[in-house]
Amino acid sequence: MKKVQGFPIPLGVTIEKEFVNFSVEVPSGKTCELLLYKAGTKEPVEKFVLAQEDGIGEIRFMGLNGERIEDYEYNYYIDGKVVVDPYVKALAGTQHWKQPRDISMHEVRGRFVSAFYDWQGDKPLHLPYDEIVAYSLHVRGFTKHSSSKVKQKGTFGGIVEKLSYLKELGINQIQCMPPYDFNEVGKNAVNYWGYGPAFYFAPKAAYSASEDTARECKDMIRLLHAEGIEVIFHFPFTAQTPPQMIERCLEYYVMEYHVDGFILNPMNAPMDALKRNPLLKSTKLIRMEDGFQNVMRRFLKGDEGMIHDVMWALRHNTSEDQLPNYITSHTGFTLKDLVSYDAKHNEENGEKNQDGPDYNYSWNCGAEGPSRKKSIVTLRKNQVRNAFFLLLMAQGTPCLLAGDEFGNTQKGNNNVYCQDNETSWLDWRKLEREKDLFEYVKGLIAIRRKHPVLHCAERLLGMDQIACGMPDVSYHGESAWQVPSEVSSRQLGIMYCGTGVGDNDCFAIYNMHWVKHTFALPTLKKKKWYLVVSTEEGVLEIPKKVENQKSLEMKERTVALLIGR
Repeated sequence: MKKVQGFPIPLGVTIEKEFVNFSVEVPSGKTCELLLYKAGTKEPVEKFVLAQEDGIGEIRFMGLNGERIEDYEYNYYIDGKVVVDPYVKALAGTQHWKQPRDISMHEVRGRFVSAFYDWQGDKPLHLPYDEIVAYSLHVRGFTKHSSSKVKQKGTFGGIVEKLSYLKELGINQIQCMPPYDFNEVGKNAVNYWGYGPAFYFAPKAAYSASEDTARECKDMIRLLHAEGIEVIFHFPFTAQTPPQMIERCLEYYVMEYHVDGFILNPMNAPMDALKRNPLLKSTKLIRMEDGFQNVMRRFLKGDEGMIHDVMWALRHNTSEDQLPNYITSHTGFTLKDLVSYDAKHNEENGEKNQDGPDYNYSWNCGAEGPSRKKSIVTLRKNQVRNAFFLLLMAQGTPCLLAGDEFGNTQKGNNNVYCQDNETSWLDWRKLEREKDLFEYVKGLIAIRRKHPVLHCAERLLGMDQIACGMPDVSYHGESAWQVPSEVSSRQLGIMYCGTGVGDNDCFAIYNMHWVKHTFALPTLKKKKWYLVVSTEEGVLEIPKKVENQKSLEMKERTVALLIGR
């Protein structure tokens, strides 16, 4: 290898034909050497000094000409310590999950990633927010369980093997929990989620079934895109992550991996700068807040005084604030557990049940944990169906938690950050047992996609914006056109006028009360109301004409969707 003149920007490694540039941030007054290893070895074969006087500011840089760089690996030796490049694009020594590794003993090294990849014409999809049904998953936990029946369990490739399942369900965006290379071997517990300091530019080697992690990750994205499914990466970063590193990191994944967007923590990420970045202008920069979640959970279990909040949540438009709608996420209960537990049960985490959120707005339906009592089992089944209806019939972008569609459970643990086992892995055996639930969710997604009035591109104003004689959205109760706004009310009817989007009128009915209610049905001109979904009957293959076109009695804790035709 021959040392030649390099350049300071960008930080990290840049490969250009026979030339490789190295650039690293080093505090003033500290020594720095570049260490080169033969691939797979732990002893440096060459060392190059990066002198402070040859740098600019606190950046040291140099170039190398010579042999095939892919035959080597690298680290830095800064102020007497072995340091892995913070901007490293791939790592050696981290491919085995939960294997302790000592950086000081050269057990972790940077790898060189070829810039060439045949994308076969692929580009980010840029799906509109109103057309998206998202699906949140953990790369490892999604297919790690033996019941997943994939060959490449717990990997990017494993997700691809489940592509036909995702297509059948009907989702068109996956949201992956941290996919970058983090240290999962914690001092006291496994870091299963991947939060904390990490090598953000490097896809996690332990999430790859092959030696070429970058290629496997790109293959996953390309193949999902080919089926119309966006890929969103969760990048929480830390408060200590430099803003410029965050910006460069997101740019890198957009350019090199064709990622469609990111879920970011606005407390750590420079959101204003990212939104102004011309490279990220068309990239989804998503935030996660629990406003919709908490409102819907409280409405679901029958809390009083929720009607006006529910009205807001159901017409919330994600394109305006980049906040998707979700009722369950990786933080908190699964949907099955939300209706089965009043309190968290995190004893297995080893923190004396002190970790995880205390306020879950959950309801166990009469018994804590598993129950064989028929009335409780039936109620829980209905509440799960109601929850999916609340989520998928709301206007904003819905996001499902992977496994909720077939009753996945974490046994009451609402903080599985350290549970790399069957507690957190999806048990795919439940799919056969809960086939009816899967078909119900699949049916709801199909209905949502079929009726644009249920996912309008623009925010609904409750006004007749096109002079058709009907407001775009209106609210009803026991009496038509009158909102049941009393504190004690737990029921609401919502009519969506489909004229402006070339669709049927739709009437969604929610009775979250523990007593039945009769809802007045708005009068239609030359059309009749037909039932297409209800808690009890599920999704109907053939819409059923409502016998009484003036009113409909709704049993306790049930929902329904009517269409006018």
